[in-house]
Amino acid sequence: MTDKSAPEAAQAAAPNAKLSDSITLAEPIVRGETSITELVLRKPKAGELRGLSIQELMNARATATLDLLPRITMPPITQPEADALEPEDLAACSGAIIDFFLTPADRTQMKKMLRA
Repeated sequence: MTDKSAPEAAQAAAPNAKLSDSITLAEPIVRGETSITELVLRKPKAGELRGLSIQELMNARATATLDLLPRITMPPITQPEADALEPEDLAACSGAIIDFFLTPADRTQMKKMLRA
């Protein structure tokens, strides 16, 4: 069985939450007969950031990202599954997390810098 409906499941689970774009995993997470091929991240609430440093998340520090992922992934993943992600998947998740903390003005500035 393959779970390819992460975006639909995520929206159903958290209808008012801000969600990341779907992240297609380079290496699927395998649980028995289920294979998770993509993840969607939900914007964390303040309590889900407890014990974490926003600065470390904004700097894409691996430890902070790995600690947060089991709290905000859809479908949910465990800490050992987060720890086993491929580096490119971790980087994609870090980028999505950083985007949650950007203001609209920051996003506009980033787009301008990327076009230059």
